Amino acid sequence: MKTLLHTLYKKSIILILLLPFSLAAFAQSPVIKGVVTDAKRKEVMPFVTVSFAGTTIGMSTNTKGEYSLTNNGNYKQIKVTFIGYKTVIRDIEPGKDQTINVNLVEDNHSLNEVVVKSAKKKKYSNKNNPAVELIHQVIAHKKQNQLENYSYAEYKQYERMIFSLSNLSDKFKNKRIFKNYKFLFREQDSTAIGGKTLLPLYLEEKLSDNYYRKAPYAKKQVIEANKQVKYDENFVDNQGLTAYFNRMYQDINIYDNNVSLLSNQLLSPIADHSPDFYKFFITDTLKDQQPNLIELSFTPRNTNGLLFEGRIYITMDGNYAVQNAELTVNKNINLNFVRQMQATLSYEKNNDGKYHLSQSDLKIEFGINKNKGGGVYGERLVTINNFEINKPRGKETYDGPAQVFASNSATKDDRYWTQSRPDTLDAEAASIYKNIDSLQTIPSFKKTMDIATLVLAGYKNYGKFEVGPANTFYSFNPVEGFRPRIGGRSTPALSKRYYFETYGAYGTKDEKFKYFLSSTYSLNNKSIYSFPQNYVRASFQHDTKIPGQELQFVQESNFLLSFKRGNNDIWLYNDIFRLDYVHEFTNHLSYSLGFKKWNQSPAGALQFQNLLPSGAINDVNQIHTTELSAQIRWAPHEKFYQGKLYRTPIPDKYPIFTLNYQQGVKGLLGGDYNYQNITANITKRFYLSQLGFTDVSTEGGYLFGKVPFPLLDIHHANQTYAFQLQSYNLMNFQEFVSDHYASVTIDHNFNGFLFNRVPLLKKLKLREIIDFKALWGGVRSENNPANDPSLLRFPGANGTSGATYSLGSKPYMEGSVGVGNIFKLLRVDLVKRFTYLDHPGAPEWGIRTLVKFDF
Repeated sequence: MKTLLHTLYKKSIILILLLPFSLAAFAQSPVIKGVVTDAKRKEVMPFVTVSFAGTTIGMSTNTKGEYSLTNNGNYKQIKVTFIGYKTVIRDIEPGKDQTINVNLVEDNHSLNEVVVKSAKKKKYSNKNNPAVELIHQVIAHKKQNQLENYSYAEYKQYERMIFSLSNLSDKFKNKRIFKNYKFLFREQDSTAIGGKTLLPLYLEEKLSDNYYRKAPYAKKQVIEANKQVKYDENFVDNQGLTAYFNRMYQDINIYDNNVSLLSNQLLSPIADHSPDFYKFFITDTLKDQQPNLIELSFTPRNTNGLLFEGRIYITMDGNYAVQNAELTVNKNINLNFVRQMQATLSYEKNNDGKYHLSQSDLKIEFGINKNKGGGVYGERLVTINNFEINKPRGKETYDGPAQVFASNSATKDDRYWTQSRPDTLDAEAASIYKNIDSLQTIPSFKKTMDIATLVLAGYKNYGKFEVGPANTFYSFNPVEGFRPRIGGRSTPALSKRYYFETYGAYGTKDEKFKYFLSSTYSLNNKSIYSFPQNYVRASFQHDTKIPGQELQFVQESNFLLSFKRGNNDIWLYNDIFRLDYVHEFTNHLSYSLGFKKWNQSPAGALQFQNLLPSGAINDVNQIHTTELSAQIRWAPHEKFYQGKLYRTPIPDKYPIFTLNYQQGVKGLLGGDYNYQNITANITKRFYLSQLGFTDVSTEGGYLFGKVPFPLLDIHHANQTYAFQLQSYNLMNFQEFVSDHYASVTIDHNFNGFLFNRVPLLKKLKLREIIDFKALWGGVRSENNPANDPSLLRFPGANGTSGATYSLGSKPYMEGSVGVGNIFKLLRVDLVKRFTYLDHPGAPEWGIRTLVKFDF
């Protein structure tokens, strides 16, 4: 018993002696935490390196600029570093929890000035370069780090897009128009992107559920809530504005070889061949966090190229995944109107140890002048949460269109948005919706928008009716002489169901009146100019037309098109009655059905003549046709801006398919001919990374039946001085006709890939273009007037200028080389015609211009 008590006593003494050490062992190590902000902008800074001075123990700040370090050693200082900013070292007290917030000051050194100094400066090389070896590992592991690696995935997504007038002067802010509306302006630090004073003009938010299935492939977005600033539809196509902004600010997937930005494609820093276009540098290592990270900085080898610069953080856990990225562009990049661009990407770890995108923030400021003056600032923030993998759902979840809107998505109240947003929308941003509504009540703002609509769209609004288009009020041609015209149409203010349009014109030379009348009934109670269209239209037109002229996005009576080369006296007088039914679906599949009663008479130098059995020449005054038609068109993922007259397409990589069928019916309402005409067309843009993009259009047609030449396919010619992408720019009007044909048009834009390497040219930001068009076709013997005198003779049979021909064994071909982006708007092409140069009046060379706004 005594021995037992003695043993217990000794053990108790030992426990008492070890107790302080045990408590110390279980005591929590001191934590150093804080927030890093930009000293001037007062904005939080993500991806800043915070480490204990003299060690590699550290971390990167998160998207909120926060950091937290555990001081397990006797460290007395922390070091805060970020490329382009002065390094900050702050003292800390060992053994004590502390909050140390840090403000960083810009060092005014650009990323491409960061070099590794040594006794002898080394030339950059990919060979034996640890940074390049690391990026090769990232490239090799790309497939496993993408969403497409999973069989199933789903997540919730929040998007916020805001656009503002930027870098506004005090003079602009103090204009009389804003005297009672100072609350519209937003102030920020003068060094922030967008400058000191902003005027917010647009805000859009979306909350969506997103579903992905690998096989069979499906990716679907269900938009549960959608809220946006809306302008008066008499001035702005709100739906088109949204489509345009979303095309400019697309999702950035750094794992793709090419990143779409502003309708261009920039090469990703982790593209398969990125080391050929970028220089890489290991600029930091972060070992005191799991997983360990390597900071990899990169710059473009050619600062004019469509390339990023910035840095990425690579995980060293065997995944070689991107955890964070900061992307900018060099000031010399061949992008129009872009002053500044910054994209920050953050990734979070999944349950399986891989990473998914958790947030992206893209900021861009635009300006006519890249260095000063007012501009436009836009930001798109995307936040992803509730990310789940390999959780299959029912087939109905993945079926249907790629994007659908919940029935009540546009009616969610403020309470819903407050509860559902993953972050808090500051009061200034939240007030934009109300402020824009107030802005549109200002009489001077309405007047400004009215003038802008007249100048840009050509229409003057008078409430229930608008007059225009203004560019057709005056034109001239050899047949009609001076041609004044006035017209207009009703607006949704009159009715959302019924629409009316008319114009009247008079030719001072032919002394004839022309006119047009149409009435349209909307079947879906929406404007007939909004998507998706569903309407019935009846129209009658008594007017002139040039055979074979096909115009895109411009009126035939346009004043500028009055100027033409060569002989321009082959015209038609047309009387056309039409009934049309158009039905579009939300998946961009559409069909139309039509009825056309068409009487055409020759005008100017054009004559309709055939030979009588006696051999005498017979003048035919008019051709009568009655035609039924159908069209099917599919344009997957198509985006466009709906203007007052035309839809302006927003270019993308997706093809467009069109199939037309026309049936002539003899004996129906005076129709003289039976025929069937089938035409198919496919157009597509191919993006070729750093080599630019190629627009390709192929078309084929076949006409069954015996018809006179005005009912054959009259190939689209262009005698103006404007370059037309879908017409033959050195072909004369009505020069070629066919009853069967095939054609291809190839237009390639190098986006400055070659000029960017020429020292003098690269400063001009010019872009090189090549274009080629070929047309194969012919006329069967049954439609050749040389074989049947009863058919109308081809004009100019005696070899005079303005003659009409059929294509022979060789195709019609023309090509051009051009220089684009002249003054950021102008394209000039030197065009050469390769075949059929023996035709009278056929030009071999020509200079053509095209005005085109592009980034």
